[in-house]
Amino acid sequence: MTDTQKVQMLGRPTGAFVGASWVALGLGASVYFIGLYNAHMTLAEKGFYLAVFLLGLFAAISVQKAVRDRAEDVPVTGAYLGVAWGMLLVALTLMAVGLWNADLLPSEKGFYGIGFAMSLFAVVAVQKNVRDLAAFRQGHPEPVVSNEFPGIPAS
Repeated sequence: MTDTQKVQMLGRPTGAFVGASWVALGLGASVYFIGLYNAHMTLAEKGFYLAVFLLGLFAAISVQKAVRDRAEDVPVTGAYLGVAWGMLLVALTLMAVGLWNADLLPSEKGFYGIGFAMSLFAVVAVQKNVRDLAAFRQGHPEPVVSNEFPGIPAS
């Protein structure tokens, strides 16, 4: 990896992008959970949609982390990467099949689908920002602020 790549890799994400990522995640998850709370379905159905949502978020973060680790020459086993991708595909498939077969209005199905998709995208962006900020802070430690004046001993 060249020095230029390292500098680009350690770039600090803008506050606007970090904020937009968190807002998108909060909005997507809130919309999904509010819809789930207000839905007229059995508790088992609500549990299914909650479990698929959480599986999707975890799998999306795992894929993002594994792909980025490999890009940065951090060892990642093929088995882990395969399981991460597999679980993401399982979550997407379960959501699609669940919504296809659900006794919901098409607008409700779209509501859940958009909330799910928005949350998956946003959680990847949030994870990227968290990792970029950690890498930036590691490469650019904050200066130590002292209350002492240079050359004057502390009393």
